[in-house]
Parts: sequence; structure tokens; C-alpha cells
Amino acid sequence: MAEKNEVINKIDLSILTILQQDARIPWQMLGERVGLSANAAADRVRRLMKRGVITRFTTVVDQRMLGRSLSAIIDARITTSPKFDEALRRRNDVVWAAHVTGVPDVKILVACEGTEGLDEFLQWLHKHGASDTRTDVVLRSIV
Repeated sequence: MAEKNEVINKIDLSILTILQQDARIPWQMLGERVGLSANAAADRVRRLMKRGVITRFTTVVDQRMLGRSLSAIIDARITTSPKFDEALRRRNDVVWAAHVTGVPDVKILVACEGTEGLDEFLQWLHKHGASDTRTDVVLRSIV
């Protein structure tokens, strides 16, 4: 984790913004966009990783290309279960999930194969301790 006394400067913030849009950008192009050489840009990224500012690189998948045409955000109350988080992580239709304060206990973004897939997921969720679910179908993503 980054030390609190270590400052993230404007160049570091620019690098982070660019990497969030395209984590595979070549060092040369990254450097040009922030006014550094390719080696200096790569060094900055490695330093941000070492400090824990960048925790991992990931791949964003177009769920529709996998036949998952319906996305939904599900709010749910859950009973205490130490295995709930792990069971949720094993589902390949869960895009994102978080325990949150207040009601609900958990918010889950799922990508399903239509309404049948959503129904199957909700049934699974209830079998694993969820109750009082509220489901919002995503019409389009903004960010």
C-alpha cells in the first residue's frame, strides 16, 4: 500500500488515467502522452505497482460476445455465511460484487444469458442465503 506521505503527482495521475483506459498502451506512446521517455514512463508504472497504487492489470470482456445479453444490478440482504463470498467469486456471470453499508448488504452486477439466465442466478442467490432481492436491468452502460 502507498505510504500516506508519498505524493502522487500530476504525471502519475495522468499515467493512471491513461492506463485505466488502455492498460496495454506501449511504453513509448504512454511516455509521449505524459511528456516522458518510454523508459521513464515504464519506471513510473513499476514504481506505482511497487507502492501498491496499481494493484493489478485486468481484462474487460464484452459480455454480449459471450452470449450474455442481459446485465442486471441486484441488491440483496444476505444471511451471514463465510462461504457466500467464495461461492459468488466462482460464478462466471458475476461481473462485480461488493458488501455495502446499510440496506442492502450486497450489490451484484451480473451478465446473464437473457431473462432465463437472470432467473437462474436469482434462484441460485436465494439458495445461498440471499433474501429481499431487488433487481434492476441495465439498459446501457455509461462508464
